[in-house]
Amino acid sequence: MNKKEFAQQVEEVKKQLYKTAYLYLQNETNAIEVVDESIYKAYKSLWQLREDAYFTTWITRILINECKKELKRLSRVKYPGIVESDASETINYDELPLKEAIKSLEEPLRAVIILRYFAAYTLAETAKILNIPQGTVVTRQRKALVLLKLELGEER
Repeated sequence: MNKKEFAQQVEEVKKQLYKTAYLYLQNETNAIEVVDESIYKAYKSLWQLREDAYFTTWITRILINECKKELKRLSRVKYPGIVESDASETINYDELPLKEAIKSLEEPLRAVIILRYFAAYTLAETAKILNIPQGTVVTRQRKALVLLKLELGEER
């Protein structure tokens, strides 16, 4: 894959990458920074991409790893007085009960829900991104949906 093809592929998946990062980080600024960092890292390690057909899966995996690093960094450093921005125009995720319910899920379950329902990846793509068997994705998805149903059902 050459530079021009890389730029075209990035433009095609940039919005999806942003949505995924925002769902992980729940902050517009951090999500944009992580997307930019992920694109930079992908460009630097483009030689590691074995097949061009897996570009989206590969760059999403890089993005998720960057989101995890950022979450770890943010958990160590707290910024008093910073107000999170509202990106409700771009993502219909900001309904508070759903947002809080997804936040309460364990990381492996949350990752599956975000990739499947908010980033619109297929079961096979989600399995490849998370580097787990497809059956595990199905099991985690089912478990997460049951937990979300219980969590959201209690609030009514």
